[in-house]
Amino acid sequence: MTDTVAQTAAVADAKAAPDTMAWDSGLRRLMMIYLPLGCFVLILLFPFYWMAITSFKPNAELLNYKDHNPFWISSPTLAHIKHLLFDTAYPRWLWTTMTVAIGSTTLSLIASTLAAYAIERLRFRGSPYVGLGIYLAYLVPPSILFIPLATVVVQFGLFDSPLALILVYPTFLVPFCTWLLIGYFKSIPYELEECALVDGATRLQILRRITLPLAVPGLISAGIFSFTLSWNEFIYALAFIQSGANKTVPVAILTELITGDVYQWGALMAGSLLGSLPVAVFYSLFVDYYVSSLTGAVKE
Repeated sequence: MTDTVAQTAAVADAKAAPDTMAWDSGLRRLMMIYLPLGCFVLILLFPFYWMAITSFKPNAELLNYKDHNPFWISSPTLAHIKHLLFDTAYPRWLWTTMTVAIGSTTLSLIASTLAAYAIERLRFRGSPYVGLGIYLAYLVPPSILFIPLATVVVQFGLFDSPLALILVYPTFLVPFCTWLLIGYFKSIPYELEECALVDGATRLQILRRITLPLAVPGLISAGIFSFTLSWNEFIYALAFIQSGANKTVPVAILTELITGDVYQWGALMAGSLLGSLPVAVFYSLFVDYYVSSLTGAVKE
């Protein structure tokens, strides 16, 4: 009798339970994890795939989609890359871009580190408002700073020189990097510096021997941000550089590889692909430090 009642109750519960998929079911994992992740990867990587196949397509395939598949290469060629590397000043553009990015990133990290440490650790009157003001300076559009910066560049005789970009880029790199490092320095326990002060260490010794080693992930995160923005910057590079040999990659591929209404699509895509590789390599080398910077420096 008891078994019959139990079976009847189980059947009633099964009928009353809604038709839901278990979290560990394959269909639910497909709908909730793999399908969205696949769409995200497709959207993220498709531009690079399109640049890659366009770089190796001959002009006949680029201009005739009726007879050739636009998403595949029938007869790959290196003509576009050869034209880009040997018939244009692309190696010089790449070197200029690398020099400007490294120089401006170095200057920005030095200035941002000193400013962030002073605001966070020295605790002078009004330091929170100084930090807020530095962050608000980052929100100023580059188009507003364009005219005064152009006047300064011309007066110092730096027009049409990569040095102008190295000195101008920190105007929008330093504010954000300073704000980023202020937040990271807050995660470093102040007791470590107090112990060093008791032992007779100076502020510069504390910064060099204690704070900076602990802040390496934050510095790398700020460096990745600065390097990426410097590499991809367009407005200032277009305005302050006029000669073709001194142009950066983002500006040069759009101004030197387009003649009138003729677009050299193969060379354009090859230049964009080669120009994006240094940023991707730089990020992949330090991605672990970048992720660790999001979780703070030292856990108390």
